[in-house]
Amino acid sequence: MSSATLPADVSVVDVVLPHEVSAVADARRRLLGYLQRARVADNVRDDAQLVLSELLSNAIRYAPPLPSGDVRAAWWLDKAGIHLEVTDGRGETEPQRISDAHPESLGGRGLAIVDVLTSAWAVRTSDRQRTVHAVVPL
Repeated sequence: MSSATLPADVSVVDVVLPHEVSAVADARRRLLGYLQRARVADNVRDDAQLVLSELLSNAIRYAPPLPSGDVRAAWWLDKAGIHLEVTDGRGETEPQRISDAHPESLGGRGLAIVDVLTSAWAVRTSDRQRTVHAVVPL
């Protein structure tokens, strides 16, 4: 379910962030505050922050910004868990599940971490943007 089709009683946080590495720490802090106010367990908050970090880092590293020059993150809670979305300007490559990263490679593990910590994740694309949506179970 995307943030555009949520029931009225679900509160969505939608954050516009600069397309730079510093945005990751800012988004993590904002998500932490949201999850603390919702009284989400510490270990689940940690998982959600890590997933958000991976999704944002990938967007900043591998994709151009949105036409407005930034990247967007959104999150909300429902019965399924903590929904996290990151939207970028859609680069040349698509996020892929990597089942076996080489032990000496410097990258390639971020989406494997997302795979382990989430109950589901998927990619939606259009001509000018891509959104990665993940659900961290409560």
